[in-house]
Amino acid sequence: MLIKSVPSAGAPLDLLLEADPSLDAIKHYLERSICCVATVGEETVGAYVIQPLGDDVYELMNIAVAPAHQRKGIGVRLLDHAIATAREAGARRLELGTGTFSYQLTFYQRAGFRVVAVERDYFLTHYDEPIYENGIQHQDRLRLALEF
Repeated sequence: MLIKSVPSAGAPLDLLLEADPSLDAIKHYLERSICCVATVGEETVGAYVIQPLGDDVYELMNIAVAPAHQRKGIGVRLLDHAIATAREAGARRLELGTGTFSYQLTFYQRAGFRVVAVERDYFLTHYDEPIYENGIQHQDRLRLALEF
């Protein structure tokens, strides 16, 4: 598997939509971000997007693995690459936002991220359509951070 940076115009939108259902939001944050894709041969199997927020802080805006390639360690390798990329860019902290339940929260916590804030009603006010996972509607968003 190869992970490489691509210009925002080359970002795999269909894949990024797996993790964020808002195409408008994705297009907005891609403009100021670093996008990296994971490929196996000619196939794009994963991607992530990080964005500088300011003094020594970056945010993981999106990380996604193609459904046919999930549960093979690709997400862990992408997250490790995103952390290394942020560090190399001079970040001292990497932040992200995620739902309050499901496997994503555990995934980030395994990598050392810790909850630093709760944004009440985030998914209710920032998305036009409700987002459900395992029959439960996402409402609040957790902010997590990893200090370097």
